[in-house]
Amino acid sequence: MSRRKAIVVGAGIGGLTAAAALRDAGWEVEIHERAAELRAAGSGLSVMSNAIKALRTIGLDLSLEKRGQVLESYHVRTARGRLIREFPFPSIIHRLGVPSVLITRSALQQALLEATAGIPLTLDSTARDFVTDPDSGEVTVRFTDGREARGDVLIGADGFQSAIRRHLVGPEHSRDSGYIVWLALTPFSHPRFTPGSVTHYWGSGQRFGLVDMGGGLLYWWGTKNMPTARSHDWRGGKDEVVRAFAGWSEEVEQAIAVTPEADILAVPSRDRVFLESWGRGPVTLLGDAAHPMLTSLGQGSGMAIEDAAVLARRLHGATDIPAALRAYEDERRERTRAMVASSRSVSDFEQSENPVRRPIRDAYFRFIPDRKLTATLEQSLTFAVDAPVLADAVMTEGSP
Repeated sequence: MSRRKAIVVGAGIGGLTAAAALRDAGWEVEIHERAAELRAAGSGLSVMSNAIKALRTIGLDLSLEKRGQVLESYHVRTARGRLIREFPFPSIIHRLGVPSVLITRSALQQALLEATAGIPLTLDSTARDFVTDPDSGEVTVRFTDGREARGDVLIGADGFQSAIRRHLVGPEHSRDSGYIVWLALTPFSHPRFTPGSVTHYWGSGQRFGLVDMGGGLLYWWGTKNMPTARSHDWRGGKDEVVRAFAGWSEEVEQAIAVTPEADILAVPSRDRVFLESWGRGPVTLLGDAAHPMLTSLGQGSGMAIEDAAVLARRLHGATDIPAALRAYEDERRERTRAMVASSRSVSDFEQSENPVRRPIRDAYFRFIPDRKLTATLEQSLTFAVDAPVLADAVMTEGSP
């Protein structure tokens, strides 16, 4: 008897994790990616303890601690560098017994490509739509160049502009965050830039982050409130970024100064209204295709990895494929819904330029009781089967 086949559309973090996990669960897998070549953007991210725990539950060891930098400290400061609060991530991580890792996108992508070695991956393969055979229950993906792929399951992991999602639910509008995000990776050294450190700086309608990627490599990001039309078609240069953060803490100014203009990426920050139904029949969605969120919690990649782990577990040995997919969606719905909502509420709170609200924001984080702060952060860092819904988030865990 031949193995059942899964078609994964999208070779991002979620798609590659799902492909590796499904193969380990006994499925034949093939991956299709719209890009003509796989190139990770020059930025970083955090793979928090919940995501690493999810990988462990399916036996997927990516050795991320060796490829990135384990998180060792987390501080929030004012624009001028005054400490607002040190957050207890190290103690929570120690108690959970699972590290959180700061890593470049390229390093994480390479780890996942190694984990999926041997799985057929077709590039320059843009999905158009799909059809389901009512007799066999199989699904056929149709691509824009006329090719087709047929399998027992279709996983739409094709990101924010998912063609699989669009075919499921029709056209949708995105929700803009009201600001732009600038990103860069660059060598950098400063006394406050210590191994495994994450430092956020808050201003008026602006934020900045310094994140240690290990080996003297800095990932920095900055945000600035901006009209939607301009943030989605930003044509400014490094000079605008320099002006935006002039007068901030010296390490912020220096990080921007040493970064070549060509290495600064500009991306709009956006999400979508939460989607209640992620699939039908042998089709489902995963990661940003299912639940795109703002970057304020640093959990976009983490939620995609969690999705992949739950999906593989639900499909392992399943005899009723649609039922297994609906069970996966049911298990993931409330946690991801809470993450999407919390990411937006945290974003709105932290990005405030209201002269009354700003000092309230800083005072809230400065004086929130340790027990409440720790409990809330620990929920988001914990991955479990049928994991509890995340309480109202109070702080960024990663960075845009």
